[in-house]
Amino acid sequence: MRDEANAGLDGLIASPLSRRGFVMTSLMSGLTLATTRVEAQVIHTDAEGIEAGEVAIPAGDGPMPAYRAVPKGEGPFPVILVVEEIFGVHDYIKDICRRLAKAGYCAVAPELYARQGDLSKMTDVKQIIAEVISKTPDAQWIADLDATVAWATSAAKGDGQRLGVMGWCRGGRAVWLYDAHRTDLKAAVAWYGPVGGERTAIQPRTAGDVAGEIHAPLLALYGGADTGIPVASVEAARDAAKAAGKSVELVVFPEAPHGFHADYRPSYRKEAAEDGWARALAFFKAHGV
Repeated sequence: MRDEANAGLDGLIASPLSRRGFVMTSLMSGLTLATTRVEAQVIHTDAEGIEAGEVAIPAGDGPMPAYRAVPKGEGPFPVILVVEEIFGVHDYIKDICRRLAKAGYCAVAPELYARQGDLSKMTDVKQIIAEVISKTPDAQWIADLDATVAWATSAAKGDGQRLGVMGWCRGGRAVWLYDAHRTDLKAAVAWYGPVGGERTAIQPRTAGDVAGEIHAPLLALYGGADTGIPVASVEAARDAAKAAGKSVELVVFPEAPHGFHADYRPSYRKEAAEDGWARALAFFKAHGV
């Protein structure tokens, strides 16, 4: 019998999952080289009171590099899957895990693109999209997130009964799709994830396509000044979810551009980022994570 958590996988993939070897066997150090950085404004969260560092997660075809941060103590602690942008699990994503651990969570960020390319060496956004993002099957990263949950609950002091997911940009898209896949998810938070886009054989459905199929309540945090994601498209996804009896809470920060939470980039907007973060933590807590 298929595990209940995998019930939605078939609807997100048009062909069988084909694994390939890992190109990245460890996480990158520092910040991504693929975008303009403003390092003076970068938030640094220490590891006092928590356990934090790189880990290897059994993913069926080999160890998948990931970053885990969890409070010290016996636990178990509620689990939050942290889904990266297109730039990999670099210092910004690692710091988010530490912030979550400070808030009482077992936070794990797997490197979901480790098979498709070495993001630590890539400097061109168009190359990353063409050679890595567009070639990563949705079924692959969905299975990897499932493997991450299994590892977190068996080896990382995580409580699988209190499971949440949060992602940014492309990771925000993943949040919508994973919410439609994982039936035992308690809450999901998507930061400016695209809800439309091209459909392909390995990425057959958009976030908007699955909006009416999500299981857990979803908090959608978007920027009104995001030139790549029209607010109307997110409103349409929210409305589709609500029409199907699902729960989507949409918050639009009128002056915020895309990437407004990314404190290492010029797009960072401190007020919107802090407001969104507070809303995200409150949302998880309100829904049992």
